[in-house]
Amino acid sequence: MKSFKQLTPAENRQRMLDGKLYDPGEATLMAEQTRYQAALADYNQLSFGNMKARRQWLQDHFASVGADCYIEQPFYANWAGHHVHLGDGVYANFHLTLVDDGDIFIGDHVMMGPNVTIATAGHPIEPTLRRYALQHNQPVHVGDNVWLGANVTVLPGVTIGANTVVGAGSVVTKDLPANVVAVGTPVRVQRPINAHDRDYYYQDRPIDITVPDGEATDQ
Repeated sequence: MKSFKQLTPAENRQRMLDGKLYDPGEATLMAEQTRYQAALADYNQLSFGNMKARRQWLQDHFASVGADCYIEQPFYANWAGHHVHLGDGVYANFHLTLVDDGDIFIGDHVMMGPNVTIATAGHPIEPTLRRYALQHNQPVHVGDNVWLGANVTVLPGVTIGANTVVGAGSVVTKDLPANVVAVGTPVRVQRPINAHDRDYYYQDRPIDITVPDGEATDQ
């Protein structure tokens, strides 16, 4: 068993990609991450109305980006989105934080409220390992049509199923199935998405407009 200090830069990088313990402070990784952070600062300085430049920045810096994605400023990411995959129509409100040392997969038409955090990076519980800031990264998957409310935190290795709603302030520590409403710290499934949700948009207020795919019914 090698000391982490004996790992070559290539070995260390591969361990980063494989979800194993590695040294995030290794010089070549730090140099690369510094370049991405500089680019991220450029994104946060773009003017509000410069939509073309914003979209181009996402295309240039994220692992993949679908059509019509929008991330409000300020936006924070350890690797400036370099390990982030966005589907179509993704929207994120102010202060999105992506701890994207590992892969983050976000599906189509996902909505994220203010101050959402999605983290892939973790550290060992064993204190002598943590003293050296060793790290591991576990991928996060967010399914199509998910809504993450304000101040939701999604922890490493979590998968959230399609259409699920995660209530504001929740901490998602484990996988969530599709088509449910989940709330809490740690998050718990409260109920399935049901017929009432198809007829009412808020409490007893009926849905009175239609959408092109016909999922909502005019009242």
